[in-house]
Amino acid sequence: MATSRRILWVDDEIDLLRPHIKLLQAKGYEVDTVTNGEDAIALVRQQPFDLVFLDESMVGMGGLETLAELKDLRAAMPVVMVTKNEAESVMEEAIGRRISDYLTKPVNPTQILLACKKHLDGQKIEADYASRDYIREFNQTAMQLMSPLDWEEWVQLYVKMTNWEIEFDRHRDIGLEQTLADQKKDANAEFGKFVEKNYKSWLNPDNPDRPHLSPDVINHHVLPLVKNDTGPVFLFVIDCMRLDQWLVMEELLTRYYSIQKNYYFSILPTATTYCRNAIFAGLYPSEIEQHYPDLWQGGNDDDHSQNKYEKELLDKLLQRKRINLRSGVRYVKIIDTDFGKKIESEITSYAQSQLSAVVVNAVDMMAHSRSDYPILKEIAPHESAYRSLTRSWFEHSSFFGMLRTLSGIPNVQIVVTTDHGSIRCMRGAKALGDRETSTNLRYKYGRNVKVDDKFAIHVRKPEEFKLPKRGMMTEYVIAKEDYYFVYPTEYHYYLNHYRDSFQHGGISLEEMILPIATLTPR
Repeated sequence: MATSRRILWVDDEIDLLRPHIKLLQAKGYEVDTVTNGEDAIALVRQQPFDLVFLDESMVGMGGLETLAELKDLRAAMPVVMVTKNEAESVMEEAIGRRISDYLTKPVNPTQILLACKKHLDGQKIEADYASRDYIREFNQTAMQLMSPLDWEEWVQLYVKMTNWEIEFDRHRDIGLEQTLADQKKDANAEFGKFVEKNYKSWLNPDNPDRPHLSPDVINHHVLPLVKNDTGPVFLFVIDCMRLDQWLVMEELLTRYYSIQKNYYFSILPTATTYCRNAIFAGLYPSEIEQHYPDLWQGGNDDDHSQNKYEKELLDKLLQRKRINLRSGVRYVKIIDTDFGKKIESEITSYAQSQLSAVVVNAVDMMAHSRSDYPILKEIAPHESAYRSLTRSWFEHSSFFGMLRTLSGIPNVQIVVTTDHGSIRCMRGAKALGDRETSTNLRYKYGRNVKVDDKFAIHVRKPEEFKLPKRGMMTEYVIAKEDYYFVYPTEYHYYLNHYRDSFQHGGISLEEMILPIATLTPR
């Protein structure tokens, strides 16, 4: 039952509404009444109300005029317009003046009570139902985690958990966020075992039970659209974008596009050097190194040194598939805001090509900057805030601007995906290596790399994981769950420095299970 919720009802025939008012009072609402707009404005000046029912047609100051005054006084106060007038123009004007709801006379008690519950108690009711539903699903998930799951069931479980995270973002006082986080931690432990057991079998192209992996993305999700040749095709690859980050972006895109989602698994290590090259080449890293050694160069595993030839790799993929484009591939990599705005202003010209590929680095830069700048960690201290930061970036980004513009291009087809995700690293694992060992936090390669088996997968034969050998004695270690590698030298300093940072390269649900969204303009 509602308690201490104050309602103002404004109607010049208020006596006819006494049965409705008594019903609301019986349900625990306090109801004040006035018969004209002037008195309503005077009363709202004196005290706050949680909800206003406002007659549209009154003697003297009309409902729409009163509405404008009320919103100037208390912009956030919900106002429900009640009217006999069913004209579309009146509805549109009411909506334009920020009406919260619209009821047509004669109203019945159920309509009135529903409006009160919706605007005064809706969030609490939704939270109560969400809490009840999650507790039921929590038990179902716990049972699932005690049974063997195939890759499709892992996708379903991860999607379900991610949807609950976003649901809890809307109900921050529900008190179940830590319960969900703990269960997700358990899920990642089991997922690590699952990947360790099955990953090598997925690399066999004749395996009918394997998921799509990074080299399959363009072959299965982009080239069929190009071959159909019904309109320009755009591939957007957002570096280091997780499923939850995509879902907060997707909410802003549904007014422009119908969206179909599929999922694929990133190859290991889940780092840009390996994953994004594999996407554009349609090949595994060892195959790129073998067939195109000039396009796979040694050196540090960073975006600038190892991902310089994505367009060339895509050209080679199209040649192997015997796909001849009328004007070649348009490719661009956006690494700063000014350049992004420039491409946004030119994006319609890209629609003249059959296939355009756009790499957006902003999300990856956001993840790394959070570790480097304390103000960003203060803005995004936890997962929910990190999603909120992502949404804020996207809403004002050149990427969103491009997608809005492209939604007006006839027959355009857009694929949005990512090369890998990231995980919030909370536990350090001591790693040993020589001077030649790589410095990555979630994976390492070298000749004498030592990490406890419970923290990582050891890849002693890189060719079995279709990874470059990088020398005769090279082996890889790839972190599981939310572990990150720390050397013994200045161990405690680096343990604290990198704790609670978003990293990638390892094995986790967040890094490996990735969305592929196909956007069709509405």
